[in-house]
Amino acid sequence: MVRSHFREQMESSWERSGGFLCVGLDPDLERVRERMPGRERPILDFCRAIVDVTADLVCAYKPQIAFFSACRAERDLEALIAYIHASYPGVPVILDAKRGDMGSTAEQYAREAFERYDADCVTVNPYLGWESIAPYRSYGGRGVALVCRTSNPDSGWLQEFPREDPMYLRIARAAAERDEGDLMLVVGATYPNQLAAVREAAGDLPLLVPGVGAQGGDPAAVRRCAASNGRGLVVSASRSIIYAGGVADFAEAARASARRLYEKVRIPAHA
Repeated sequence: MVRSHFREQMESSWERSGGFLCVGLDPDLERVRERMPGRERPILDFCRAIVDVTADLVCAYKPQIAFFSACRAERDLEALIAYIHASYPGVPVILDAKRGDMGSTAEQYAREAFERYDADCVTVNPYLGWESIAPYRSYGGRGVALVCRTSNPDSGWLQEFPREDPMYLRIARAAAERDEGDLMLVVGATYPNQLAAVREAAGDLPLLVPGVGAQGGDPAAVRRCAASNGRGLVVSASRSIIYAGGVADFAEAARASARRLYEKVRIPAHA
């Protein structure tokens, strides 16, 4: 199957879903085992169940690699991404890895993301400069999401320095200048003023926006930062959706939580 360019995938997915919702897949093994007792591969089965009940609502999925690799479940991550591609081919998969290195090491990280896991996009830390990003961009048509302004409280001392021209805005401007239809920026929803500033600096570059779930970001403020065509946002929530319910009703509760957030992050033309 010939894969569309990542930006084209996103445009099609926004049109299909009518919203900005992205479900983060962060399978904590202890909590997953409670919901999938006696399963040989509980992480894979749990994530598949979440995907099956939310696929019509999302514009993307975002598995976080650490939750798989920490419990030796890399094989489950491979199988999960393959499952999404086969069962819901219009839904892009953004691998949340936040890699950041250069040279041959960056080449291997890119190979891992795009060849081993077959992700459509991967999150990358740009701190080492553009030479560290180049290996990911060599995979024509795949996406690269650059960490720009994160949602954690202690990030400002670096990302907002120097005050007169903070690092996160320099990243946003540089990404807009160098974009070839493959770049997006990661900007936390917990800082709405900075999110708006990134939108102004980056033009219509797509923004991956975590932090609207358990971290308390305001979906309405995020929606106001859509691109000029009314799209351009991927609004991600993880724990508030996948662990919304108890043991017996986890799938139904996940769908209900996803639906509530979806309604808050609909694309305006689809509202």
